Amino acid sequence: MGKYKIPFVKTFEFTKIIGIENIDFGKYVIIDDFVLIYAKERVRIGNYVHIASFTSVSGGGELVMEELSAVSSGCRLITGTDDFKEWGFGNSTIANEFRNVKMGKIHIGKFVVIGGNSVILPGVTIGEGAAVGAGSVVTKDLEPWGIYVGNNRIGSRDREAVMRHYERFLSLPEAERIGVLFARDLSDVS
Repeated sequence: MGKYKIPFVKTFEFTKIIGIENIDFGKYVIIDDFVLIYAKERVRIGNYVHIASFTSVSGGGELVMEELSAVSSGCRLITGTDDFKEWGFGNSTIANEFRNVKMGKIHIGKFVVIGGNSVILPGVTIGEGAAVGAGSVVTKDLEPWGIYVGNNRIGSRDREAVMRHYERFLSLPEAERIGVLFARDLSDVS
C-alpha cells in the first residue's frame, strides 16, 4: 500500500502528495520516491498508471491521467503558470491581480507514454496512445497515436498491435495482469 495507505496505490517514503483529498486514484498505481503532486484542483489517476521518480505535478489546475499511461523520470506536469510576456509580475509572493496566471487542465490519454525530463504545459491534451520523446516541451495538444518530439510529430505508433495486446491483457485474470509490487496485496485480499 505504501506511505499514504491508499488501496492498490504504491507510494514510497519520499513520495510527497499535497491535497490528497482532491485526488481520485485508480487501482495498480505506482508513484515513485521523489515525486511531488500538489493537487489544489481535481486530479484523476486511472488504473495501471506509473509516475516515475523526480516528477512533479504543480500549478494548481486539473490533471487527468487515463489508464495505462506512464510519466517517466524527471517530468514536469504544469497545470498553471505565470505568463511573463504581458503585464504580469510573475511572482507568487504578490496578489493574483498583479500576476498574469494561466491555468489549464492537462489530459493524458490512455496508453500515453511521456519520456523522461519532458515538460507538459497548461491546457494540453495528449491523445490516446501518443508517445512523447525524452526532453520534450509540449505546448499544444498532441493527436492520438503519434510519436512526438516536443510538438512535432515524427512517426506513428502501431495502434492495432497495442489494441491486440490490450485485448489479451484484459482476457487474463487480474492476478496475471499486475506487476510484482502488487502481487502480495492481491493475495491479501483473497
